[in-house]
Amino acid sequence: MLVTLRIFQGIGLGGEYGGAALMTIEHSPRDRRGFWGSIPQAAASAGILLATGVFALFSLLPEDAFLSWGWRVPFLISIVLLGVGLFIRLRIAETPAFTEVKETGIEAQMPFLELLRSYPKNILLTLGARLGETASSNILNAFTIAYVSTELGLPNAVALTGILIASGIGVFACPFFGSLSDRIGRRPIYMAGAGFLVLFAFPYFLLLQTEVAPVIWLGIIVGYILGPTAMFAVQSVFFTELFGTRVRYSGLSIAYQVSAIAGGFIPLTATSLLAAALLFVIALVSLVCTYLATETFRSDISEVEEELLTEQRAPTR
Repeated sequence: MLVTLRIFQGIGLGGEYGGAALMTIEHSPRDRRGFWGSIPQAAASAGILLATGVFALFSLLPEDAFLSWGWRVPFLISIVLLGVGLFIRLRIAETPAFTEVKETGIEAQMPFLELLRSYPKNILLTLGARLGETASSNILNAFTIAYVSTELGLPNAVALTGILIASGIGVFACPFFGSLSDRIGRRPIYMAGAGFLVLFAFPYFLLLQTEVAPVIWLGIIVGYILGPTAMFAVQSVFFTELFGTRVRYSGLSIAYQVSAIAGGFIPLTATSLLAAALLFVIALVSLVCTYLATETFRSDISEVEEELLTEQRAPTR
């Protein structure tokens, strides 16, 4: 039952993530979209920090108490966050960009099909760019915890401590990278994160294999902040700017969720060598896809797509 509910939770996230990102970005001024777009992204690090911290706290219970009821409490506590999210969701106003589209009467009747017709290249590039971020995030979090405790035989607290510290730094790193992208662009930040992962894939596991706690923490922190956090910080605004208002929600959601499905299987990787090789290859794919994408940070996402209005006004044949 718990797994089934977790699947439904994932479906809910898939539908709401794009909307949350767009609400923030489309309400932001052009020269600050990167900064404001990174604030919801920082919630990922905050969520990992909160979840890991709560789990670590309840894991201090006697083993029998933790296995019988203690592990359930973190799940039940999340109902508070559900209430906050629902309150915001029911009261938020539509963005100016989409309101403009509605007023002109050019909403997409079938957004998914129009997305495939109008932006096939950008869909493929965002899928590839996203893959490196989600795969590396899963390796540096879920896989690392299992690898350090199971393969290296170290206490769970070793990996959890590193992830706690990295997540705490990530909360502040996201706005920093987002603000930086307003000055130098989205692609340089995203490519830097992907390029770092290409170079760090194998050294990361060498650091873990030292079995020295501070060295492991250093590997987790550096890898998490300079890799997936740098990419994730600018991801929503970068992808948002690659699609028109009429299909932007669908484009961002598909790019985010389809790649997440593939990246979610990465923690099942059996060995550190295979995980490192996968991280290297996937990060390289993300680097290439980002390089091929268009820089977007100076574009105006609030304007109505003029080419579509032109087509609508053209004489029918």
